[in-house]
Order: sequence, then C-alpha cells, then structure tokens
Amino acid sequence: MNIDDINLAYKIRHALDEQLDHLPASTVNRLAVARAAAMARRKPDARAGFGWRGIGAFFAGPAVSRLAIAAPLLALVIGMGGFYQHEQQQQLAALTDIDAAVLADELPLTAYLDPGFNAYLESQQRQQ
Repeated sequence: MNIDDINLAYKIRHALDEQLDHLPASTVNRLAVARAAAMARRKPDARAGFGWRGIGAFFAGPAVSRLAIAAPLLALVIGMGGFYQHEQQQQLAALTDIDAAVLADELPLTAYLDPGFNAYLESQQRQQ
C-alpha cells in the first residue's frame, strides 16, 4: 500500500465513523460481510527479510513480549539501585571528611558541644 491508499482508507474510516449511527442495518451488514471478505483475501505479512520486522518476527512470542517489558524494568531498577549506592558512598565520604577535619582540629571535642561555640561560629560568619 502506498501513502495515497492509506490516506484514502483513513478518510473512508473517518467518514464511516462519523455517520455510523445513521447507517441502515442492511448497510452495516453489507459492510461487515465486505470486511470479512477483505480480511480473508488479505496477504499474509511478509515477515522474512532484512530489518527490524524480520528480527521481530523471529523473536515473536509471549515469552519474548514479557521479556521485552521485564528487561527495561529490570535495567531501571538496577540503575536506580546503583544510583542510590553511589549517593550513599558520596554522603559517607562527605561525613568522613568532616570527621577527619574535626579530629585533626586543635580544638577539643567538648568545644563543639558547647552552646556558646555555635554562637561564636555564627558571629564569625557574620563578620566575614
């Protein structure tokens, strides 16, 4: 089928869909018989050949269709898990850097627990 045939078929289908409720029963029956005859004479799909259609015909089946849905979902779950692990490692590295800076500092650890120390830090930040 070329593009003109396809466009004509769409136009006919659209016109029939618009007037479907107004068609007489005899016309509807004749259209059903004509459709059944056309479907009986229809050419089988040419599945052989090079390209994606040939590959799709080779891998057709219910198990493959389930796999076609499951594989991207599995890849998504694995990717999200990897992203979560990466973020956890980044957060752990940041906390490790903070802990190392606190332990290497000259201040005693009790200074960080003093409420006055937070006020001192805030005043230092305002001055800068």
